[in-house]
Amino acid sequence: MPAPFRITFLGGLGEIGRNCAVLELEGKLLILDCGILFPDAEMPGVDLVLPDFSYLRDHAEQVVGCIATHGHEDHVGGLGFLLRDLSFPLYGSELTLGLARNRIAEAGVLDRTELVAVTDGERRQIGPFDVEFIPVTHSVPHGFATVVRTPQGVVLHSGDLKLDLDPIDGRRTGLARMGAIATTEGIRLYLGDSTNADEPGHSRSESSVGPVLDNLFRAHRGRRIITTCFASHIHRVQQIADAAIAHDRHVATLGRSMNNNVALARSLGVLRIPDDSLVDIADIDRFEPGDICIISTGSQGEPRSALALMASESSKWLSIGPSDTVILSSHPIPGNENDVSRVLNGLVKLGAEVVHSGLHDVHATGHAKQEELKTLLDVLHPEWFVPVHGEYRHLAAHARLAHAMGTAPERTLVCEDGDQVTLDDHGLRRSGTVPAGHLYVDGLLDDVGTALLRDRRTLADEGVVVVLATIDTERHEQLRDPQVITRGWVYAPEAEPLLAECADHVRQAVDAVLHTDDTVTADTLQRTIRRATGQFVDQRTRRRPMIVPVVVET
Repeated sequence: MPAPFRITFLGGLGEIGRNCAVLELEGKLLILDCGILFPDAEMPGVDLVLPDFSYLRDHAEQVVGCIATHGHEDHVGGLGFLLRDLSFPLYGSELTLGLARNRIAEAGVLDRTELVAVTDGERRQIGPFDVEFIPVTHSVPHGFATVVRTPQGVVLHSGDLKLDLDPIDGRRTGLARMGAIATTEGIRLYLGDSTNADEPGHSRSESSVGPVLDNLFRAHRGRRIITTCFASHIHRVQQIADAAIAHDRHVATLGRSMNNNVALARSLGVLRIPDDSLVDIADIDRFEPGDICIISTGSQGEPRSALALMASESSKWLSIGPSDTVILSSHPIPGNENDVSRVLNGLVKLGAEVVHSGLHDVHATGHAKQEELKTLLDVLHPEWFVPVHGEYRHLAAHARLAHAMGTAPERTLVCEDGDQVTLDDHGLRRSGTVPAGHLYVDGLLDDVGTALLRDRRTLADEGVVVVLATIDTERHEQLRDPQVITRGWVYAPEAEPLLAECADHVRQAVDAVLHTDDTVTADTLQRTIRRATGQFVDQRTRRRPMIVPVVVET
């Protein structure tokens, strides 16, 4: 009987980010991507969110490698954290490995992996996994779809992709190769990118952005132009640079990731900008405004990004004014809209003219829309289908597309993080669950839990009240009235009568306990203080701040 094939989803199903799946065959594990999720407003203080690596740590000796489908942070950003606990080779295109290498090196774990470059169409044996790498077009160059030949048939994972017939580098999605495999071998299971599954029509070609940029550079002749896009979007950087050079401008890059990625892409020949067209950001004041173009990070309004620092007049390198045009060649990721809006308002207040995708077609998505997804489903004609990469609504929309294209509903599984599915002689079935919650990273801490986040939200929304009681343990009495200290509940200098009333309420409650219980403990007193303070605060203000009781025994 052929060996079963199992997939465990650790992230990316029900969210945009944290993409991570584990393929299992003959007792060995192959990781497919290891990404991060960027925090939202409900995660105060959190820098990024990781998959739960418990399942991988528990089976560390079985891991034979990791495939990085492409170089976006939501697919490779978690590798530096996972490599603290595991050691394995990393497979991907040369550019993808270069982008991932920077993060791994920053984490100090480069010695725990071997970077193995693979090329378009290459077929490689990784443990028991027979893997073929098929080129796909996306918003970062040199991504792959992954074909895994198993005893249970061919499993195809699309990676992030679009069907761009006119890509900047001429490297199209290998639809013909996928079709050849589907025709000759058949696709037993297809795992398909669902990010734009609820968007009708076709995605625009990346090359369509170039003429728009060229027209904008022509229209803003004589003004300094500052552009921003994802640092990994090398093809967008290329088109911005081409437009700048065509209009006799020099190009400067700004932001660590932009500087690093441009240098990497140029060294690999993926990005072509002549040396004499590049200038250091420190030298831009030597040029007239109409002779310079700056390509910056910060397209998502990240608080400490180069563009956000410009908007808040905190940039070390340049000050924004009425002679500047800022072009955001991007579209806000869901959840980042407020951050982007804040940066746009800051730039406009400083006098800049701001251009974004709502005004001009300065952005093209890197993910296939409905008509492209239907084409893929028609070409592949999979026996079983699992939509991946997207919020639940995206996964459900992709499942409906599959049904419309002939995949039976009973052969389509909409899964979530933590689900395990097994492909065997009887078909595809759910076979279990594993821990797959969010792991929050705050600075050097990667064990920030939900309880701590709940405390932070309470502090942000309701404030904190600290009540200090000093107790004479021998005489069993309070030495002084309780002291009430608050931040964020009420403004203390203007609420002294209220704080005094609160202190008196707590004093009475503590006295009552001290006079009725000769063996009262500090824990009992803390509970009494918390309860009395909470009752008073609720009755007088209908708010629920964090209450911190402190008992000092003398």
